[in-house]
Amino acid sequence: MAENWRIIDTGLRPAAQNIALDRALLEARRAEEIPGTLRFLRYTPCALIGCGQSPAQELDLEACKAGGIDVQRRLTAGDVMVFDEGQLAWELYLHRRDLGTADARAISRRLCHAAAAAVSALGVDARCRAHNEIEVDGRRLFDGAGVFDGEAFLFQGALSVDLASGMLASVSRLAGAAPGSPGDRVVSLRELLGAKPDLSSLRRYLTEAFESEFGVEFAEGELTLSEHARFCAALVEIDHPDWIYLMSQPAAELPVLRAQCQAGGGRLEAAVAYDRRAKTVRQAWLASDIPVAPRRLLPDLESALRDVAIGRIAQRVERFFAGQAVAPPPFRPADIVELLQRAIGQPLPAGIDEKNAL
Repeated sequence: MAENWRIIDTGLRPAAQNIALDRALLEARRAEEIPGTLRFLRYTPCALIGCGQSPAQELDLEACKAGGIDVQRRLTAGDVMVFDEGQLAWELYLHRRDLGTADARAISRRLCHAAAAAVSALGVDARCRAHNEIEVDGRRLFDGAGVFDGEAFLFQGALSVDLASGMLASVSRLAGAAPGSPGDRVVSLRELLGAKPDLSSLRRYLTEAFESEFGVEFAEGELTLSEHARFCAALVEIDHPDWIYLMSQPAAELPVLRAQCQAGGGRLEAAVAYDRRAKTVRQAWLASDIPVAPRRLLPDLESALRDVAIGRIAQRVERFFAGQAVAPPPFRPADIVELLQRAIGQPLPAGIDEKNAL
């Protein structure tokens, strides 16, 4: 007989309430007060930074204020997530014994594959990319992030149902600096399907996908008294500037650097969010003024270049192109490396063997 897990829908809430519920449910799962839980939720307009990020580095705070977009800090790491009332978010609260591993990246990859299968049931070719993205034809449809708290694990997904691609660019200091159109990199289900999908069907497909993945059955439930008490306690801390600005570094320490070069008969352009302290490319955005086939090539390369130390860039680029089963693009891997070198403003080390790197 299949084990019973719980499914709840906490509805539309401000960001602070949703983050406080994240903490409450994660604490309750760690204490084994609740079973494995799938939670559906929605947000009023907000921008959520990762747990270790600085608002001033990640967001255009004036644009957020002008647009009535709340700023909040998640419990999980990762990129900025932007929501409005029309988006569907989901979260899983699990115990490590449900997962069989403490490898957060492997868990995220597993859950993204299951979620991609659910989204594909709508009639789109959704695939897991890296360990925490779902993409369609190279354009990002979904961001995921996870965190352990003792033996309990929270994984949360942000699925773009009807969010305009320009909304992220308008509030994210980094994404707003990317060359080209925001629609080159992100896509919504409305755009893919030609109409906003039925959210109840999407919830059902996700529920069935996770039931199949874990061999369980979900039963409708509600928040417990224990969870509500934990929520009230957490909200006092989270709905406060001290939490939001817990990490506060100046934007100058994460500059967006630009460069361009001629390659393959056209112009290549790059914008690089460069972490000066860690000597790491947080993210790189690439654009070309000539057609690049397949369309997904540059977005997939951008994904491969996230959070890469400058000592590994050359090898990461070489490995990416070596794994492409397509005709060579109009530019060489060396062109990309030279472009990134120009942007960062210093020679890139030859790199190390990533297979043996810690």
